Amino acid sequence: MTEQEFAARIGMVNFINTAPLYETWKETVYRDEWQVMEANPVELNRQLSAGELDLGFISSHEYAMQPSKYRLLPELSISSSGPVGSVFLFSEIAPEKLDGEMVFLSRQSQTSNSLVKILLEEFLGVRPRYGFSASDDISVDQGKTFLAIGDRALRMKASGRYPVVLDLGEIWHKFTGLPFVFAVWAVRDEFAEKHAGLVMEIHHELLRCVQEGKENLQVICQRVAPKIPMPTDKCYEYLLAIEYDLNVKKIEALQLFYKYLADRGEGQKDALPLRFAEIAK
Repeated sequence: MTEQEFAARIGMVNFINTAPLYETWKETVYRDEWQVMEANPVELNRQLSAGELDLGFISSHEYAMQPSKYRLLPELSISSSGPVGSVFLFSEIAPEKLDGEMVFLSRQSQTSNSLVKILLEEFLGVRPRYGFSASDDISVDQGKTFLAIGDRALRMKASGRYPVVLDLGEIWHKFTGLPFVFAVWAVRDEFAEKHAGLVMEIHHELLRCVQEGKENLQVICQRVAPKIPMPTDKCYEYLLAIEYDLNVKKIEALQLFYKYLADRGEGQKDALPLRFAEIAK
C-alpha cells in the first residue's frame, strides 16, 4: 500500500458550523481509504486521545490537556473574530449576579466549559457553582443558567426563552481584543511522524474544501439550514461569521487561552509553545 493509499481515520464535528468545509468534502473527496467519523467535540477528543482517530477537529482545550500526544495542522480552526453565534450562556439572571448561583455546563465541549469559567470568574469577577444537567433535552433547562453550543445553541437562541444570552466569542473579544479559537485540527504525534506525506495531502484537501465552501456558501446554507431548522438567510449570516483559518492573531489568542488554563490548573504548561505538523509549502 502506497503512502497515498494508506487508510486515515478523520474526525469531523457533526454541527453545521463545519458545513462549508464538510459539505464540500462529501461532494468532492472520493477516497474510500479516508474514513470520516462524525461526533461532537468531546467525543472526538476521546477518540483521538484513545487512538481511534488519526487526526481531526478537537476542542482547543484537548490540545492543552495532552499536548505531547498531538501536533496542530496549520491554517485550520473553528474560530470567530467576535460573536460566534452558536456558543451561548443562557440565563434568567444578569451575569454580574451569578455569584454563588448554579451554572450548568455542556457535556459536548471542553473548550466552552473552560471558556465560560474564565469569562465569569476572571473577566466578570463572579464565582458561580457548576454542574451538568441530567439531560440534554432543552426543556429541563428552563429557569436555569446554562451553556449551550452548536446546533442546540442555535435552536435555543431562536426560541427567545431567555432574557440573558451571552455570546462567549463576543465577550472574549471584548475583554482581550482577540479572536477565539474553539476547535483546532490535530494529528496524533506518531501518525504525523510515520505518514507525513499523507498528512500533507489531507491538509491540502481540507484547505481546498474551506475555500470552495466559502465560495458556495449560499448553496450550502440552502442544504443545511433545514437541519436546525432556521431560515436560509440566518444560516448564511451565521456561517459567514464562522472562521476556519489559524492566522497570527488566532495563534496569539490560543496562546492566551492556554496561559489562562495553565494558571488555573486546567491545562499543561508545556502546551506552549504550540507544536505544528510539518507541512511542505
